[in-house]
Amino acid sequence: MAHGAKAVEITKDAYWVGAVDWTIRDFHGYLTARGTTYNAYLVMADKITLIDTVKKPFGAEMLARIASVVDPGRIDCVVSNHAEMDHSGFLPEVIAAVQPQTVIASSMGAKVLARHFHGLTEVRAVKDGETLSLGNMSLNFVETRMLHWPDSMFTYLPDRGVLFSQDALGMHLASSERFDDEIDDHVLEWEAAKYYANILLPFSPLVQKLLQRLGGMNLDLQFIATDHGPVWRKDQGWILDLYDKWSRQEPTRKVLVVYDTMWGSTAKMAEAIGEGLQQGGACVKLLPLSASHRSDVATELLDAGGLVVGSPTINSNMFPTVADVLYYLRGLKRQNLVGTCFGSHGWSGEAVGQVADIMRDMKVHMIGEPVKCQWVPDEAVLDQCYAAGLQVAEALPPCRECAV
Repeated sequence: MAHGAKAVEITKDAYWVGAVDWTIRDFHGYLTARGTTYNAYLVMADKITLIDTVKKPFGAEMLARIASVVDPGRIDCVVSNHAEMDHSGFLPEVIAAVQPQTVIASSMGAKVLARHFHGLTEVRAVKDGETLSLGNMSLNFVETRMLHWPDSMFTYLPDRGVLFSQDALGMHLASSERFDDEIDDHVLEWEAAKYYANILLPFSPLVQKLLQRLGGMNLDLQFIATDHGPVWRKDQGWILDLYDKWSRQEPTRKVLVVYDTMWGSTAKMAEAIGEGLQQGGACVKLLPLSASHRSDVATELLDAGGLVVGSPTINSNMFPTVADVLYYLRGLKRQNLVGTCFGSHGWSGEAVGQVADIMRDMKVHMIGEPVKCQWVPDEAVLDQCYAAGLQVAEALPPCRECAV
């Protein structure tokens, strides 16, 4: 979509000129049920500056939005905060069309862009803390390495109080609204939590350091302009506080029971464990993998204190959906969890041991012994499951509410 595309003014001299992707539903294995945006921004300083570009197929839409404000050929400077292709994909075409005086990236960003777009060597690397004069305004650059790529950086426009935060503090959300105060709070919190859980969670210690650094910079934050989702103009403190909470990874009394089943036996065990957890005072969520996407499991785990995983055995292995979600969660490195595992099997029962091994590798503190059942669970097995749920509930911290 390009015909009639218009820029949206964020504040005086700063515009959103990005693109809305209404159709995307998979982003590297992350279920983007509400689509996404690729945000780019235009700063109308003496030296007109474009901050980030868009995914390549959306380039015409971005250029049309720029053209609604100024001839794109008048752009003097292009800043690439993040070299991932959903933001840099159209960069070579922008450079060819606009021929800006300067193309800016972090030191690692310049290297990544040169390897993405072979022959792209005219990128100027800026240092952490460096300031660039735009004539009547200026930009400050803050390296944010591994949040979430080695090249990532923030760009701050102090003259208008706008922090361009690239992928941090954003969300995958296609919307005709451009600002946080135009969107339902529950949608904002779920999508922001999902984004954090699936993208930034492994880097939580770095998030803590960044938040401390930002707090010490005394920024006059009026807007946080992310690379995905709405611009924060009302609740900048709210999203920063959520990042602080999520990055601490403090456990609550919420427990996920994640499982799949072949003929219903493992499902019966999951239900009995859930009853034991509930009786023990836990906030319980049963997530059958036949109906739960891995990225939604990761989101639910963000504010949990416990993880219980069940799998039947198939071909001497855990069930494929269980293997998928466990390997996915292992990479996200959620800390401070307690849990156990369980499963039913027929003539062999390897799955439960395999699940236990991965959970230990995830640093989940395993409570008690896993519960295994051959064929269909009887009352004695279901009693064991109920007791296992009680035991996990007893290992949870006292009264911390879960919010997601």
